[in-house]
Amino acid sequence: MGTEIKHIKVNNINIPVIFEKQKTLPTFNLQLVFQNSGYIQDGKLSGLANLSAKLLNEGTKSLGSVKFAQKLEEKAISLSVSNGFETFVIELSSLTDVQDDGLKLLKKLLKDPNYSKETLEKLKTLQIGALKRKENDFDYVSKNELKKELFQNTPLSMPSSGTIESISNISLEDIKMFLDNAINLNNMIIVAGGDISFKDLEHQMKSLLTVLPLGEKSSFESFEASNQANEVVLEKETQQAYIYFGSPYDINVKDKNAYMAKVASFILGGSGFGSRLMEEIRVKRGLAYSAYGYISVNKSHSYFTGHLQTKNETANEAKELVSKLVNEFVKNGVTKEELEAAKNFLTGSEPLRTETLSQRLNRSFTYFYRGLEQNHAKKELKNIESLTLEELNQYIKSHKEITKLSYSIVRK
Repeated sequence: MGTEIKHIKVNNINIPVIFEKQKTLPTFNLQLVFQNSGYIQDGKLSGLANLSAKLLNEGTKSLGSVKFAQKLEEKAISLSVSNGFETFVIELSSLTDVQDDGLKLLKKLLKDPNYSKETLEKLKTLQIGALKRKENDFDYVSKNELKKELFQNTPLSMPSSGTIESISNISLEDIKMFLDNAINLNNMIIVAGGDISFKDLEHQMKSLLTVLPLGEKSSFESFEASNQANEVVLEKETQQAYIYFGSPYDINVKDKNAYMAKVASFILGGSGFGSRLMEEIRVKRGLAYSAYGYISVNKSHSYFTGHLQTKNETANEAKELVSKLVNEFVKNGVTKEELEAAKNFLTGSEPLRTETLSQRLNRSFTYFYRGLEQNHAKKELKNIESLTLEELNQYIKSHKEITKLSYSIVRK
């Protein structure tokens, strides 16, 4: 049975369900995905969504983190909470013969999160310690500085894990308010699959989800990358220069030509060896061990970004070469050989992207979340197969905004 889009009504709310029954393994997987509830909702308290997820991973207040974890471990049940920029996700997985136990523990967690000052202080201490260590992780530093330049005065300009100052200022009330606003029926999409019928899933979800409030659907925002071509350089005691770069790319998840962006991105810098950036920067000039660049297309924001490491003394040369390569790419487009190689890889590797149940469920969720048809991949591959060199090069030349590159460089 393939993945299906269904609905479950809980308290008069029609909750979308991405579902696939799979009998080959006696497993059960459930994700409760809350839309517009990731660190897009952090506000002035950078790291709030991340710290809230960590608190939910500390079990219930009545059992505490250790006893709750023991109960999960006894039945080999995995229960975890995470967040991205746009989503907040609670995931449960287990063997089917203990899925009832897993759902009971999840229900307890939703009703009785570990809202204790001791737990919060422990998490804040750990997070602040991790942030202090990241001060010397220059990939992390350079990447965050680039986001600041590209997405000034937006949630994307702040690190998802927060800053030492913001984490220090987060209170238990802040986390309660965040979770109360994020975790509700109106925000929810269910992603589930395994050796279970939809009828049984529906029954279990109606029992589980009655503990959640109706809530209000969080408002959705979109953001554009800056075209100001700024540059920030941080001087640190480092043996390498860490160069991150990015620029606007005018595309959205429903763009009819998104498949062309996928091919162009693959050829320019997304394919590793064989890509323009890797061949010119590493293979021909030996300026870096690796160099990547790709077009990131998201529901809330899209942009071109990439990175490389090089010697301190060749940082300027490498940076200028990136700008030159991107400009030449827009001006001259790609070759017939590059297009054929991209087509062969993208079409030939397609079966590997849907081998597992989780891959299929995640793809179906992504399409549903972005408002795309469930057969989007099939249509996209067909378009890629019939794509001509002239069409692709015209498309590439129409996106001159990609040349408005901003740089973030950490160097000695």
